[in-house]
Amino acid sequence: MRDPEPDYVRVNRAHWTKNNARYTDARAEHAWAEEQISWGLWNTPESKVNVLPDMVGKDVVELGCGTAYVAAWLKRRGARRVVGVDITPAQLDTARRLNEKHGLGLELIEANAEATGLPDAEFDLAVSEYGASIWCDPYKWIPEAARLLRTGGELVFLRNSTLSMLCMPDTGKVEERLRRPQRGLHRLEWADDGPTVEFHLGHGDLIGLLRNAGFEVLDMVEIFAADDSVDHPFYGEYMTVEWARKWPSEELWHARKR
Repeated sequence: MRDPEPDYVRVNRAHWTKNNARYTDARAEHAWAEEQISWGLWNTPESKVNVLPDMVGKDVVELGCGTAYVAAWLKRRGARRVVGVDITPAQLDTARRLNEKHGLGLELIEANAEATGLPDAEFDLAVSEYGASIWCDPYKWIPEAARLLRTGGELVFLRNSTLSMLCMPDTGKVEERLRRPQRGLHRLEWADDGPTVEFHLGHGDLIGLLRNAGFEVLDMVEIFAADDSVDHPFYGEYMTVEWARKWPSEELWHARKR
């Protein structure tokens, strides 16, 4: 019988099971306790980028939620219902522990964000901060996000910038030169602290995919490291603050379902 689970799902689940034990479980408590919503490596405040809609009374799904700190932030911001979806039991165990501690009533589901099994048109917002946005195939997870959203529903996701991926060697830190072609950019396999499999599209391919899935792009914010940023304690091994002050290291996308 054919295994329906893609190879990269098993690879990435093993990676995040290991990393949950190494550091994400310990960091989750701090992240859940943060009062302000911030994004990515440099903790860029939501108040600076303004991509999230009003949360009050909204139904939200976080695709690739990990320890679900983003889901927790959105629930505290007034969302009516928040569902977190992830493939890694260890990360969901951390999320469930903190959900019980904080009493937020999140719904946490073990499922692939490419095929969640959730009903059609169930949500007003789908969000991913380095979850499905890089660990799932965009040709699968973006149409799934569209299926889950009501008409007029919004999609917000954070990913590595296209430029950073083009300047990233197979091992080591991002460089100040191109290391791979943009043409055909899609699946990238890493050996550092891995193996892991990520997915990245160039801007033109991503815009075309969003449009074909029924979205209109509302905004794309390129994120640089702030002047007072310092190298990230865990991800500084591949992205330096010096590089990210000169070029965008992250992109925050905002789209609406037509």
